[in-house]
Amino acid sequence: MMKRILTLIIILSIISCGKKAPVPAPGVASLTAPLKDQPCLTGTVLSATESSVAFSWNPSQNTDNYDLTITNLLTKTATTQTVSTTTATVKLLRNTPYSWYISSKAKKTSVVTKSDVWKFYNAGAGVVTYAPFPAEITGPAFGAVVASGTTKVNLTWKGSSVSSNIVAYDVYFGPSSNPDLFRNHITDSFVNDVNVGANTTYYWRVVTVDANGNISDSGTYNFFVSK
Repeated sequence: MMKRILTLIIILSIISCGKKAPVPAPGVASLTAPLKDQPCLTGTVLSATESSVAFSWNPSQNTDNYDLTITNLLTKTATTQTVSTTTATVKLLRNTPYSWYISSKAKKTSVVTKSDVWKFYNAGAGVVTYAPFPAEITGPAFGAVVASGTTKVNLTWKGSSVSSNIVAYDVYFGPSSNPDLFRNHITDSFVNDVNVGANTTYYWRVVTVDANGNISDSGTYNFFVSK
């Protein structure tokens, strides 16, 4: 009997030793520079149109390398580069709004952890005021398919600016790829109960206006209402 117990203990010990501990997911990197919703004034000027901008973030746990993703908010063009340190210097267009975030990655797991997304303006020569950041469309998302039977949708977005001086939004909406003005000079960041029809693609965009008369355009988004 004792021999059987000892044998069982040995077998269980072998099994438990054979189990691998779970690989921890990478932590979340905290961004430090360029500052959120601010003009970046520290870049090195390379030409009348370009400057080099230094990006930095705090290290995240269980991380081997980082993907730095930068998006030009005017053209919606995104670039990604992989680095093993917590800094990177990138050549960018001046007087242009950008967003950026960090993806933390580890060699022993496929899990990727994304940081917050920050926006900034890369400073331009002689610029006194900056246009608002293009509105961030939150719903319906680009290319969304709205359920059959839907007769009304809510249009929602987020606005932000360096000077926190947004005064209004103009909303363009309709079935044309170049939508007409739908709501003019509204102060809310939503339009609720917008009538839609079945089997139709709708297009919409938001123009943001600040107190200095500067404007920015979200770009045109679309969604489809099913039959």
